[in-house]
Amino acid sequence: MNTGTKKKAAILLSTALLAGVMAGCGGNNGNNEPAASSGESPAAEATSGPVETLTVEVFDRGIQGQPDLNNNTWTKYVNEKFGKPNHAVVKYVTVPRSQEVDKLNVLMAANEAPDISFTYDGTTVTRFAKTNGLYTLDELLEKHGQQLKAYLGDTVLDYGKYEGKQVSIPAKRTLLAWNGLFIRKDWLDKLGMSVPTNKDELYDTLVAFRDKNPGNVNGVIPWATAASGMNYTFGNLVPSFWGPMSEEEFVTTTNWLKPGNKDAYKWLNKLYSEKLISPDFALDKTAKQADADVTNGKVGFYGANWDYPMVQKIREPLKQNAPDANYVPIDAFKNADGKYIKETYNENGLFSFIPRSSKHAELAMKYLNWMADPEVLFFLQFGEEGVNHTMVDGIPQGIPQTGENMQMSNLNLDYTLVVNGAELGDTEKNVKTYAAALATGDKAYEKLAVDSYKINTTDGFTAFYYGVPNEASIKYGKTLGDMNKQMTDRLIVAKPAEFDALYDKLVKEYMDAGGKAVQDENVKQYEEIKAGSK
Repeated sequence: MNTGTKKKAAILLSTALLAGVMAGCGGNNGNNEPAASSGESPAAEATSGPVETLTVEVFDRGIQGQPDLNNNTWTKYVNEKFGKPNHAVVKYVTVPRSQEVDKLNVLMAANEAPDISFTYDGTTVTRFAKTNGLYTLDELLEKHGQQLKAYLGDTVLDYGKYEGKQVSIPAKRTLLAWNGLFIRKDWLDKLGMSVPTNKDELYDTLVAFRDKNPGNVNGVIPWATAASGMNYTFGNLVPSFWGPMSEEEFVTTTNWLKPGNKDAYKWLNKLYSEKLISPDFALDKTAKQADADVTNGKVGFYGANWDYPMVQKIREPLKQNAPDANYVPIDAFKNADGKYIKETYNENGLFSFIPRSSKHAELAMKYLNWMADPEVLFFLQFGEEGVNHTMVDGIPQGIPQTGENMQMSNLNLDYTLVVNGAELGDTEKNVKTYAAALATGDKAYEKLAVDSYKINTTDGFTAFYYGVPNEASIKYGKTLGDMNKQMTDRLIVAKPAEFDALYDKLVKEYMDAGGKAVQDENVKQYEEIKAGSK
């Protein structure tokens, strides 16, 4: 199936949020103002010529014990290896992760945004481009970005174009898995049951968890979830119910109107009414209750990010509270074609851009180009061998650090702007490296991560790429996104006898609130792309 300039198979899971870019990282409640940190970066010891100052955005995630974000091992390396040879000083401008778009809007409006700014929100980049707020980068890329072009490739760079011009530099996303499903294998073993491979088997398993309570816990929860959008998901359950559609219907039709979509939510409603899903999930707006239920050993099955069981806040308390607990990744939602289809991330991550107000555009491009050097990326992600990591079977194993050696995001995500995810030049190595970083030496959790990644990229698809978000998505996206979450929660907890009428009512309200406008514009854009590909 062709999509014009972007040729990819596609099913659109969230048509109301096409413009949104799924970020592979969560925000924190940092509250620093977006100004350069008080610490001084090492001065460039230029042998000749004026010293040029390049400002670069960096997220403040509010990590306890973090070093000065403008003066640490990583910023010193940047200034030593890039600053000195280019007669420059690189200074970092901190922006709270939880407020990144709001703060970026303020900085851009005041013409004070860093020379290299970034965001995960593709709609924000498009809006800046439409108002002529960004440098067009084609000439700069050609002159100073050959290494960067070679590293990212045309597929990734295309995500940073607006009206055919390069306005941002998307990072390469090296790990594409998104959501996963996890089940207590130790509970299955106690019940003499096999790992479920389809919806019917999963239903029987959840009933057994409810009725037989194999963990002998107070308040067993067969399937844990939280309010929509809060870490816990339903994986690929909904699209597994979808009926036959043409490519255009897959791409342009809002999920709420896709054939079989109502049946998916009716099935979830049935499970909730039979007490197989967290009883108060719709009230769990922060997912703290779901996290507590999982880590206290009460949960038999749940869906979340593909790596969620391996993250420290889940893994460590679960070990303490339920040391025999053994979650394994599974595929349980098979569609009518026998596929376990699931959405994966697109090939791009965050978007770096150079504001029109910058007076150092050439230096900014040189900086991004320099960062695409494999040696540079390796050091920024893994640091010095023997200090920041050890090598085991060709895979760098991180050594926990404090002080200026500490990394404030996984693999220094906020300092490596051209890549999201471990980069060792090979997907298998990248997965093993990420797994090792998550598991911190626990081989069982390393295997869990590797297995989960494999499962959750099998039969994967990416959202259709329209080139730019349509005007209706920009106008109605926030409203429709909020409605999506509310509709999901209300439909699941509704009385079964009232489900059909409520579904129809909510979908009509959704379409009237902008859903139809988004869908109509999707159709128009899709037809234009298809016509252009002929």
